[in-house]
Amino acid sequence: MWGRGVDTDEFSPDGDVAVKLDGPVFCYVGRVSVEKNIKAFLNLDLPGTKMIVGDGPQLKELKAKYPDVYFAGSQEGADLAAHYRSADVFVFASKTDTFGLVLLEALACGLPVAAYPVRGPIDVLSDCDAAILDDDLQKAALGALKLDKLKARKFAEQHSWNACVKEFHTYF
Repeated sequence: MWGRGVDTDEFSPDGDVAVKLDGPVFCYVGRVSVEKNIKAFLNLDLPGTKMIVGDGPQLKELKAKYPDVYFAGSQEGADLAAHYRSADVFVFASKTDTFGLVLLEALACGLPVAAYPVRGPIDVLSDCDAAILDDDLQKAALGALKLDKLKARKFAEQHSWNACVKEFHTYF
């Protein structure tokens, strides 16, 4: 099976941050919609700040219900990478994603990941030392704060586009 890759040049721990928020900063990046289960993340009792990066049909509702959350809106390219670098942990609350490229983007920026142990995260992160998969998302998020950011980056490098091309060539 040929996996997906991440641009480890664009998504890197090196570079500017987009915002400075009270830490620790827990972030979500992606479409802001019901199927992403974002409320499960926003309802967690976590220290510091929660940040949502993205746009979608649930954005207005979540902004109204969670005024203490930093909503960055939709970001792309270098701006998106800078938002990842503004955080300490990436929280992936979805239980229905099939892959979750944002997992690799976050890891490439040096962010440990907290997620549920479901398809998608299991498929991408099963052998990752920089992620905690747990049915208790709060426990996973707090545990991810203690994980090594260098291990996050190293894992993502195994899924760079160069690594994907090398893997692809092994099939010929």
